[in-house]
Amino acid sequence: MSKRHLLLFAHGARDPEWARPLEAMRERVAALAPECAVSLAFLEFMTPGLIEAVSASVGQGATSVTIVPVFLAQGGHLKRDLPLMVAQLRTAHPALAIDVLPAIGEQPAVINAIAQCVADVTRVARAS
Repeated sequence: MSKRHLLLFAHGARDPEWARPLEAMRERVAALAPECAVSLAFLEFMTPGLIEAVSASVGQGATSVTIVPVFLAQGGHLKRDLPLMVAQLRTAHPALAIDVLPAIGEQPAVINAIAQCVADVTRVARAS
């Protein structure tokens, strides 16, 4: 099992269908980064939660975990809740290297991809 784990961390929802695009993203990331184990973790409503997902990674032999917040922007959850959870994880797993990336929606490539998708949809709608 990989010593490096990526955790795609998302908000969560009551409707299980909400997670389908995230599951597809997890599969795509796993295919693009075969040297890492890739898992999903959720803030609320869905399982596993971040604490449980990191503990599972450690149980699988992870020596480093990178948390990728799959949020469009830095809001209260990423500014307040996530740092508290990461502090708890660092206490529980002091030997584990934990990195937290910025919100994925703030990455220029993601902003450009969304803008392109919106522009493409707008062109298709106008052509109809």
